[in-house]
Amino acid sequence: MSRAARVLALIPLSLALLVGAGAALTPVARADIDIQVTGVPEDIRRNVLVFLSLERYRTRDDLDEALLARLQERAEREAASALRPFGYYEPTVTTEVARTAPGEWRARIAIDPGKPVVLEDVSIEVSGPGVEHPSFRALLDAPRLKRGDRLNHATYDGVKSELRRLAATLGYAEAKLTASEMLVDLASHSARVRLALETGPRYSFGATSITQESLDEDFLRRYLRYREAEPYDASQLLRTQFALDDSQYFSTVEVVAGEPDRERLVIPVDIRAEANRRNRYSVGLGYATDSKARGTLTWDNRRLNDRGHRLRAEIKAAQVEQSIEGRYVIPIGDPALEKVSLEARYGREDRGDLETSTLRFQPSVTHVLGDWQRVAFVSFSRVTTVTAATATQPESSESNRLIIPGLSYASVPRGYLGEALFSRGFFAEVRGSTTALGAADDFIQLRLEAERVFELAPKWHAFVRGQLGTTWVSATEKLPGTERFFAGGDRSVRGFGFNDLSPLDEGGAKIGGRHLFTGTAEVIRDLPRNLALALFVDTGNAFDTFGDPLQYSAGIGIRFRLPVVSVGIDLAQPLTNPACRSVTPDPRCTTQPGFKDPAGPRLHINFSPKL
Repeated sequence: MSRAARVLALIPLSLALLVGAGAALTPVARADIDIQVTGVPEDIRRNVLVFLSLERYRTRDDLDEALLARLQERAEREAASALRPFGYYEPTVTTEVARTAPGEWRARIAIDPGKPVVLEDVSIEVSGPGVEHPSFRALLDAPRLKRGDRLNHATYDGVKSELRRLAATLGYAEAKLTASEMLVDLASHSARVRLALETGPRYSFGATSITQESLDEDFLRRYLRYREAEPYDASQLLRTQFALDDSQYFSTVEVVAGEPDRERLVIPVDIRAEANRRNRYSVGLGYATDSKARGTLTWDNRRLNDRGHRLRAEIKAAQVEQSIEGRYVIPIGDPALEKVSLEARYGREDRGDLETSTLRFQPSVTHVLGDWQRVAFVSFSRVTTVTAATATQPESSESNRLIIPGLSYASVPRGYLGEALFSRGFFAEVRGSTTALGAADDFIQLRLEAERVFELAPKWHAFVRGQLGTTWVSATEKLPGTERFFAGGDRSVRGFGFNDLSPLDEGGAKIGGRHLFTGTAEVIRDLPRNLALALFVDTGNAFDTFGDPLQYSAGIGIRFRLPVVSVGIDLAQPLTNPACRSVTPDPRCTTQPGFKDPAGPRLHINFSPKL
């Protein structure tokens, strides 16, 4: 065959390939059905859509009139079936399907639910040794199934499942439902429900076997949230799992209940754990409008020995603060909650017009007593305080070597297992020193903090926060700069700069005060995609005499909710001018029109507990 003949022979094949490629590249026209369900509440409407074949076929590309007719015929039966779990057994369903454009249809499903089936008689019984357990009593005393309520299959199934779940969780391994009945009388639109649980004997915790190679077993057993021979409670196994996970000693932990021993009435427990890497290194970068750009470099030795001692070293660098810190931690008592810490730290910080540098050694002991975390500490410090020069005052410097003992209490959430507290419902600390311990003057200082979230309505929340600090001392200048109060900033009074609210010395430098008060009130509205909108009002100041003027601000913010914390971006407008609302107002407040006006809005970026 000649070259020309071969070329001519390839033409039909090439055309066929081009046509095929064009067909493959041409978008397939898909049909679509606009389904409208009316006459029922949203929860029932969603269930109807789950039942409808129309919904499942909605975007099929092979829809035609014949198929639509069959789907419409099914729709009445399917919609009626979707209403039965909600107690509507005799609904009236009308359907209409019409073409609205080539390949597009509209399906209208109008539902009249009819008369509902109502619970006429409800009997929920628990018998056996577990009948007086508080969990069963709570379920029986506040039943979710009540006479006169509309029958709801999901609620019935939920109560039945709750009875079984409670029995399994509390160690009633032989529990069984002796009655599980739901009788519907369509003629009278009524239903009778009967559930009965026989608990059988309650099992106890059996022996616990631990398989791991990194820690002393006696030390590890102090993490258990239960004791052998105590009544079994599966929630304590979960808490044990959390405590071991949070310890960071292990990369994986499994806490598993074994097969119940029906002769001894015990349930054994098996714990298996794999050691975590001993050393952990981390680098962090961030930004907040208080600290500005910041970075951290951290080294953790998570397991110095088989008794769980730890060592941590951290370097922090920010525009307003730099520090290097080492901390040695010795678990004591309940190692998930209690510890002895030995901390050594050197830091430099800008506070108002003060520059403080601190060399500190601080041992502390942490205990958890019920709903409270108590920390007792003694701080051995060398503090240098430098006051910036002003137009009328030269720079001044003062150094103190002193010992400051203190005690703090913080409320902890129920089931607390020693994890970091991102928020404290209530915190109180008292600290102080005397001239005998190196202080320039005797002083005692009290700090109080509290915050709480209130649920106002679905998607609406209120957040309130307050701080109060007071110091008994002869003069502010007698306090080291690290012990003075300042206000203003992201978690204080927004709209004002970080530590900008403070009493002034004779030269006008911000030197901090003996007392502090701040308060915040926010209204938060949830938005889609883990966002929220906040409106807030802040007030507060640092001052030397109670009754001195407070500063005010208001603003709006956006919250980005991450798994653990919220990132807040706030725009706050000061409502007062500190220079004019102080004990000694600036003369320009009365001599220069407009000087009294507050400054413009300020942007704040901060991290806070998830709200």
